[in-house]
Amino acid sequence: MKHCIIGAGPAGISAVRTILQEKPEDSVVIVSQDEEVYSRCMLHKIISGERDGAGINFINDDILNRKNVQWIKGKTVTRLDSASKTVYAGDEAVASGDTILIATGSNSVTPPLGELKTAKNVFGLRHLGDSRNIAAKAERAKKIVIIGAGLVGLDAVYGLLEKSGAKPSIDVIEMAPVPLAVNLDAHAAEAYQKRFEAKGVRFHLACKVVNTKSDGQGNITSIEYEDAGLSKSASCDMAILAVGVRPAVAFLEGSGVELTERKAVKVDDRLATNVSGLYAAGDAAGLSGIWPNAQKQGEFAGYAMTGSSRIYDDRFALKNTINFFGLLSLSLGLINPQDGDQTLIKEDRNNYRKLILRDGAPVGIILQGEIGGSGFWQYLIKNKIRLDKLGKSPWKVSYADFYGLTPNGEYTWAV
Repeated sequence: MKHCIIGAGPAGISAVRTILQEKPEDSVVIVSQDEEVYSRCMLHKIISGERDGAGINFINDDILNRKNVQWIKGKTVTRLDSASKTVYAGDEAVASGDTILIATGSNSVTPPLGELKTAKNVFGLRHLGDSRNIAAKAERAKKIVIIGAGLVGLDAVYGLLEKSGAKPSIDVIEMAPVPLAVNLDAHAAEAYQKRFEAKGVRFHLACKVVNTKSDGQGNITSIEYEDAGLSKSASCDMAILAVGVRPAVAFLEGSGVELTERKAVKVDDRLATNVSGLYAAGDAAGLSGIWPNAQKQGEFAGYAMTGSSRIYDDRFALKNTINFFGLLSLSLGLINPQDGDQTLIKEDRNNYRKLILRDGAPVGIILQGEIGGSGFWQYLIKNKIRLDKLGKSPWKVSYADFYGLTPNGEYTWAV
C-alpha cells in the first residue's frame, strides 16, 4: 500500500514511523509546506540566534531517508480530491495514496484590525520561516510590539531578549488581566511578569488592540489600543502577533471531509474522518495543542492506516510546561477553581503549588519551582481518583496509597 502524509510535523513523522514499523514494505510519501523538520517549541532559539534550523530538528535517525519514503518539500496543499485521494498544490497533482493523513498543523491568527494582515513588518510565530523573518527584522528594530502575552508571545519576547547586541524596546499588549492566562493562575504568572519586567519589558494588560498606524509604505509604525476606556498607542518598528492559532485545513473546502464547529477535522477514536481512507492528527484534528499528544495521535493514525483497530483514547490535553529565566512551571487540568471546588495552596520561597479538588478528586494542579511528580498528578486527574477517603493531606499522597498486597505478596490496585 501507499500512504500519503500531509505535513512533516510531530504527528506526520510519528505516523511515518508507525506505518513502517507495522508494514515495512509499504511506501510513504510526505507532502509539506516546510522544507525542514523542526520543533515549534524551539522557534524562539532561532530568534535568539542560539540555534539554526538543524539545531531544532527533532529527528535523530534516518527515517526520512528510507528507500520507501519520499518527501516532497515546499509544497502548500491547496486542494484534496477525496475520491481519488490526490492532493494538489494549485493545479499540480502533487501526490496520492491508498490512505491519507491530514497532519497540517495550524497557522497563526491575524485579527482584521488596521493593516495587521497586510503590513510587511508584522509577523506570526508558528513556522520556521516566521522565526527567521523575525530574527532578521529584529536586527534593525529599536521598538517591537508583541500582541498577546500567552506562551507563544512570551517565547518571542524571550528570544528577543536573548539576542546578542543592542536590545530593542519591547511592549506586550494583552487582553487578559495577566500574562499566561491560559496556562497559569495570576499568582504563578506574576512570577514571570516580574522577571520580564526586570529585563525592561513593558506589559499593557487588560488592553484591547483596536487599530494600527502606518507609514504609507506598507509598514506599521504604531499599535493603537484601549486601556480602561482610554485610547493609547505603542510605537514600533515591527510587531509580532501571538493571539492564537487556527487549524490549517482551508484546503479541505469541497472535499467532503467533515469539520467540527471549531473548524478542525472531525475524527473518531481511530483518528478516521468521515471519508474512508482519510485520517487526521495533531492540531488539524483539534484534539490537542500539546507536542506529545500530537505525536501519539500520529502514532495511532499510523496504526489505523495499516489496518489496526487500536483506539486512541488519550483526550487529555490540559497540560502546559513553561521555563523562562530558569523558573519551571507545569499546569495540569483546571488552573482556576469553579464554584464548589476546594483549593489547596502550598508555598515557600522557591516553590508554589496549587491543587484544585472537586468532590474529593483533583481536577487541576499548578507546580512552580519543583515540578517532580507531575506524572502521578496527571494520572489522578485524568482518572478522577478521589483523595478524600485516604485520611491524609493530599500533598502527602503517593503511589503507595493506591496499592495493596495480595496474600501471595503481589501488588494490587487498592482503590
